Amino acid sequence: MPTAQLRPYLIAQDDEGQFRITIRETRYNSQGYPLVKATLQEETFKSVHAARTFAREHLGAQAGEFALK
Repeated sequence: MPTAQLRPYLIAQDDEGQFRITIRETRYNSQGYPLVKATLQEETFKSVHAARTFAREHLGAQAGEFALK
């Protein structure tokens, strides 16, 4: 059964206009159903670029692992 892979780093803009990173961890149950754990980071950023740079330097993110919302 093919499944779509979630990108582990979600960058979203909050109500105040700041950008935040959510780290998503995906695991699968015994029937192959994906279970996603999402952890919102406390840091805020003024731009998407600043959030991506932080994720690369501190969280080990690679190119292509980001999703925007």
